[in-house]
Amino acid sequence: MSRCTDRGFTLVEMLAVVTIVGILAAAAQPLAVWVHKRQREAELHQALRTLRGALDAYRQAAKDGRITLKADDSGYPPDLDSLVRGVPDAKDAQQRKRIYFLRRLPRDPLADPALPAAQTWGLRSYDSPPESPAPGRDVFDVHSRSEGIALDGSHYRDW
Repeated sequence: MSRCTDRGFTLVEMLAVVTIVGILAAAAQPLAVWVHKRQREAELHQALRTLRGALDAYRQAAKDGRITLKADDSGYPPDLDSLVRGVPDAKDAQQRKRIYFLRRLPRDPLADPALPAAQTWGLRSYDSPPESPAPGRDVFDVHSRSEGIALDGSHYRDW
């Protein structure tokens, strides 16, 4: 009698391993999607905090008399790019110094990456009501233009 000394895996064993690996991969994929979505939401929160902080700093500088305003100005910037370009310091006698509020304008991480950063945000003017934000002669607040829904069930647009 001869004994078979060949070692290896049978076809059934190989199919069982492939099936188990497939099940594990299928279970991990939704988790990866969830982690990616959560990361983008964190980026959106940070960008909104940064922009709103800069808008408030601009308003405070206007209240402190460091920005020259017209009689009918609200004290908020006319556009988002003004936060990066800076404005002349009204308290500087020679008008050479500028006040800067942002180094760069953050992008909405949910927006089309081909758009310039300033165009990725929805704008709300000081004159528009909170329930229907609309752009106007100044920038009082910003919001995401995304129609998506966050992990917590809220709309990105309402953040």
